[in-house]
Amino acid sequence: MSLVINHNMMAMNASRNLSNSYGALATSTSRLSSGLRINTAADDAAGLAIRELMRSDITAINQGVRNANDAISMIQTADGALQVVDEKLIRMKELAEQASTGTYTSDQRLIIDSEYQAMASEITRIANATDFNGIYLLNGNLSSSTHSGAGLNSTGKLKVHFGSSNNSAEDYYYVQIGTSTASAFGLGVGAATTAEGRSISTQELAQKSLVAIQNAIVSKDKIRANLGALQNRLENTISNLQIQGENLQAAESQISDVDVATEMTQFVREQILTQSAIAMLSQANSLPKMAMQLIGG
Repeated sequence: MSLVINHNMMAMNASRNLSNSYGALATSTSRLSSGLRINTAADDAAGLAIRELMRSDITAINQGVRNANDAISMIQTADGALQVVDEKLIRMKELAEQASTGTYTSDQRLIIDSEYQAMASEITRIANATDFNGIYLLNGNLSSSTHSGAGLNSTGKLKVHFGSSNNSAEDYYYVQIGTSTASAFGLGVGAATTAEGRSISTQELAQKSLVAIQNAIVSKDKIRANLGALQNRLENTISNLQIQGENLQAAESQISDVDVATEMTQFVREQILTQSAIAMLSQANSLPKMAMQLIGG
């Protein structure tokens, strides 16, 4: 290589190597400081796209777990109210049994019937008052077999959404709760005129009410059994979602997170190369002085 003063090729070469090493050092610093292998699209464009899709699914799944837990809380609210209804039905059957015997007068049966009607009114009050986050659970609002979410307020059975998409086989199912008012059970003065559980004011009505109350208890138990099955299903769904989210998080980590040990090795390498390039650039910049010595000589 000729000794020239117009173009210091050694300095240019050292400068280029310094730029490359310093850029790689900056990339390693960014990765080690953030803990991420991919900080910009330039780091790995395809990896960035995959990572962001995975992150969106992970976020949606985590929210789905919270949705399912909220649904469990709602079901427990309904079941707790039905447990109180159960107590009222048992008392009503006790009163009907009491009024069925012939050792009471009509006036006494009317007194017994007044408590019977009070129990029926309380069942209706509980059904109409039981709500979760403003959604009434036992008054028949969720008893429909159809669902519509097209309006501002959804109608029909309640749709619990927990998946990251909108596939009926994977991402949601419905909670349907039968009407639990006294009239729906065929009990109390609010029931149909043909209902055998309307009153226990006479011995005959009291005897017929025993069957009606038994049927009401069975209807209530079916609602509770359905709610229990739904709660178990939701708990299994939550377990599955948590496993799915965990596996997606592991996959996202493989793509996105930096291997600190490997990157630290690369960082030290680039640091040494940068220091070496700086030293050589300093030496290369002093080489034209040799030509000046020849000229001066």
